[in-house]
Amino acid sequence: MGVQVRTAGAMGVDNLSEKAAKMRESLQQSQSITENMVSILGSFDHRLSALETAMRPTQIRTHAIRRAHENIDRTLKAADVILDRFDLSREAEAKILKGPHEDLESYLEAIERLRSNIVFFTNNKSFRSSDGVISHASNLLSKAISKLEQEFKQLLSSYSKPVEPDRLYECLPNSLRPSSGSPDSKNPSNSHTSHITAENAVFTPLVLIPPRVLPLLHDLAQHMVQAGHMQQCLVIYRDTRSIVLEETLRKLGVEKLSKDDVQKMQWEVLELKIGTWIHFMRIAVKLIFTAERKVCDQMFEDIDSLKDQCFAEVTAGSVSMLLSFGDAIAKSKRSPEKLFVLLDMYEIMRELHAEIESLFRGKACKDIRESALGLTKRLAQTAQETFGDFEEAVEKDATKTAVSDGTVHPLTSYVINYVKFLFDYQSTLKQLFQEFENGEDSNSQLASVTMRIMQALQINLEGKSKQYKDPALTNLFLMNNIHYMVRSVRRSEAKDLLGDDWVQRHRRVVQQHANQYKRIAWAKILQCLSIQGLTSSGGGGSVGAADGGNSSGASRALVKDRLKIFNGQFEEFHQRQSQWTVPDTELRESLRLAVAEVLLPAYRSFIKRFGALVENGKNPHKYIRYTAEDLDRMLGEFFEGKTSNDARR
Repeated sequence: MGVQVRTAGAMGVDNLSEKAAKMRESLQQSQSITENMVSILGSFDHRLSALETAMRPTQIRTHAIRRAHENIDRTLKAADVILDRFDLSREAEAKILKGPHEDLESYLEAIERLRSNIVFFTNNKSFRSSDGVISHASNLLSKAISKLEQEFKQLLSSYSKPVEPDRLYECLPNSLRPSSGSPDSKNPSNSHTSHITAENAVFTPLVLIPPRVLPLLHDLAQHMVQAGHMQQCLVIYRDTRSIVLEETLRKLGVEKLSKDDVQKMQWEVLELKIGTWIHFMRIAVKLIFTAERKVCDQMFEDIDSLKDQCFAEVTAGSVSMLLSFGDAIAKSKRSPEKLFVLLDMYEIMRELHAEIESLFRGKACKDIRESALGLTKRLAQTAQETFGDFEEAVEKDATKTAVSDGTVHPLTSYVINYVKFLFDYQSTLKQLFQEFENGEDSNSQLASVTMRIMQALQINLEGKSKQYKDPALTNLFLMNNIHYMVRSVRRSEAKDLLGDDWVQRHRRVVQQHANQYKRIAWAKILQCLSIQGLTSSGGGGSVGAADGGNSSGASRALVKDRLKIFNGQFEEFHQRQSQWTVPDTELRESLRLAVAEVLLPAYRSFIKRFGALVENGKNPHKYIRYTAEDLDRMLGEFFEGKTSNDARR
């Protein structure tokens, strides 16, 4: 058993040994193969290294040839670009030497190419002749810009002509066109009405330079600015256009007048000139300056630094021509008749304010805007001061013009018409009051001004009434004039401001003067018809019935004497008071009726009581000359303003 086990173990060892031997043999063979392969590969590497060494000169030559080709291509391309630039320069030079007159667009293109070449050679200084090329191109560009300036000036001048007045009038709305083709035919008194009309009127735009020419002028200006010739561009535009604008205004009729010139003018002439000035201001702003601003904006589009500056310098002289007249009026000696033209002038400046601010925008136009606004404020100030002057002038009016018939005084009608005109300017006056805000409502200010003027008139009339020697005529005069004031206020917009209280208060004043007239004028003559003093005892005397109603105690002589005095006084009244005037029909009839209601019953009663005493005596018609109907008819002739000859007849 033990022998078998050993035998089995020995056999296993032998097998392992056999396998290990075989494995060793395999490894030795593999190593041998590997060494053989390494030897072979080493031989290949040696051969490849030798081949690479042999190929290297060829590779170097091939790479050099490739680089040479690339350099040649780049050089050829660069040469082509440079040659193209030279071709462009030659073409540009040829066009520039011809000048811009024949083909302006090609000329401008040539300048662009020349400028582009200068930039190109400046950026490619490595080119051997670049400095010479740049110098030549720069000189050529300078000459080109010089010719461009000449072309700009020539083209602008050829299309810059003064606008004829008729062409300006054609651009106006029909309501503002002068009927005879001349502004002088426009009645200045209609200036306020024309202001209202013009606010919503449509004006036909004025064309100063043809639209087809403006793009060319724009391009010329742009090239001049790009070449650094902005100042030359500005000077050419200003010198050319400003003369044309000023000549347009002169043809229209605008004059540059000083304060002294204005002071020397007759009022009628000055009033006409103010009316036409208002017309000219509207034409200048709405047509001429508006069109010039459009030209500036289009010509200097994208050149903001030139737009406002050019417009300011071109229009400065024309604006000065217009505003100088307004300034002369505002600074001239004040007078009441100037108030309404001052308001007209203030009105047009207010109407045009927004457009002036819009047209003359920007820093360059600041002085012009301030000049226009300054004139507006001066006109407002002068108008306000004229108000005060007028109020004072009314109160202190010392004209000796007496109205012998007691009718409405010229001062009254003048002041009332003045106040009526004021209410035509209500909106303007409210704006004017707002220029000097003092916290008071503009309606209240207008009412206050109107009341003060009316009060000043009333004070003056009371002074003038003292010129009459007859107190009855004094009261008739005041009655007529205050009634005229009241009636005028009631029929106008002044009533809304002064109020019903003012109207009712002054109507009572009218009635008071009417009553005073009646009492003063007729008290004495009515005394003749009184029964007092007719009895022999000097008492009241009762009328008896024994002799048909005649008082036995009445004195025939006293009755005759009374009738004689009555006749004389009434005839004198008729002659004198038929020359007096009560111009208002209703007031005249009312006053006659008031007298008749007192006089006629008293006369009828007197004749009824004492007429028989006279009729039974001698020459009764000598004493009883008139029936009550005769007196009534003659009263109907009172206050008619007849001449003394008419009154006698």
